[in-house]
Amino acid sequence: MSLSSVKSFFAENAPDIDVIELPQSTATVALAAEGHGVEPAQIAKTLALRVADEVILIVTRGDARLDNKKYKALFATKARMLGFDEVEQETGHPVGGVCPFGLVKPHKVYCDISLKAFDEVVPAAGAPHAAVRINPDRMAALSSAEWIDVSDIERAIPAFEWTQRFP
Repeated sequence: MSLSSVKSFFAENAPDIDVIELPQSTATVALAAEGHGVEPAQIAKTLALRVADEVILIVTRGDARLDNKKYKALFATKARMLGFDEVEQETGHPVGGVCPFGLVKPHKVYCDISLKAFDEVVPAAGAPHAAVRINPDRMAALSSAEWIDVSDIERAIPAFEWTQRFP
């Protein structure tokens, strides 16, 4: 159902964008980067967080960490990730396939400015083996996202370490 909701979203809103389905899982940044032939930084990972009684989604580059100080300054609270069981209930997408498209419930979406370093990023598309290739500005526009700065790219995991950490 989740993959179909993303396909329906693109058919209606951006028919020129194809959902790419690979035979293998791309549920982690390392697997997605390898499967799509891009650097881990180009994977647009979507984080599902709780702010008070609201669920928000933050899309950031794959090698970036969330900067807790920046996050707290913006949202006036500590970052609280949703539990695995909550993620699919709130987004309609399983962990590894979470994206800002085809959501089962409306949620506020934010895109981290770190994504603007790339002409093309690769977010998941509703399933652990599906993704799209998209310009970051277009992704933000299609998901009605607000641009924010909450990533710590200075402490990003270097590309050469991905294969050592996540073989």
